[in-house]
Amino acid sequence: MPLDALTSHLTGLARERGGVLGVVPGLVTEPGPGWIPAPDLAREPYDGLLALVDETAERWGAPRHVAAALLWKTYGYWHTLPMALGWALGRRVPLMRFGDTLVRSSEAGVTVAARTVTVAVLPGDPLAGAPGTVVTADLGAAIREALLDGQRPLIRALGALTRVGERTLWGSTAEGVVHPLLRSGSYDEAARLLKEIGEPVEGLVVPDGSGYRRRTCCLWITLPAADPCASCCVA
Repeated sequence: MPLDALTSHLTGLARERGGVLGVVPGLVTEPGPGWIPAPDLAREPYDGLLALVDETAERWGAPRHVAAALLWKTYGYWHTLPMALGWALGRRVPLMRFGDTLVRSSEAGVTVAARTVTVAVLPGDPLAGAPGTVVTADLGAAIREALLDGQRPLIRALGALTRVGERTLWGSTAEGVVHPLLRSGSYDEAARLLKEIGEPVEGLVVPDGSGYRRRTCCLWITLPAADPCASCCVA
């Protein structure tokens, strides 16, 4: 199967986290109670998205614009992570397209899944041309297109609701690219992927010692008594 390595990795990650994971390990699920299609969240008057923002605000005692940034830190990370890991584990990238993406509230903040997933593979991959795959010589461009298609509508909706800046939110997406790759490799590998993707995430995370530092703030530090994130750009 195209995503066996990724599914195994996500299953192990779920086990490490006591089952609290913001993405379904197999990525695909059937729509059902609690699941919200992503396009519904980006549709005015944004009632579903506002409910998630307000839930986040209540959880952390945060103003609405901070809650929007923290909600995106969760959503953007989990939506991005399968693509970053798929690239790293075998150059097989699951493209969770906007129209197929499902979201629900969870212990992880939100959990993301899809009705169906198209897997982007390189021309020399043995699975090239198999059902459910798309062949491309530029996986970075495929990820960029998936991010713009799948995240920009929600980022703009959050901005319309709370005036939180787009660059702030794209910074959390950039962290979703880098952070999971550092668990099993060096920053150089993550930097390579950021460069392949390009805008809007390239340049929003930079190396710092053995780790990285963001160039945007997720706004967590603005909460009373909150310790700064390890990657905080203002601490």
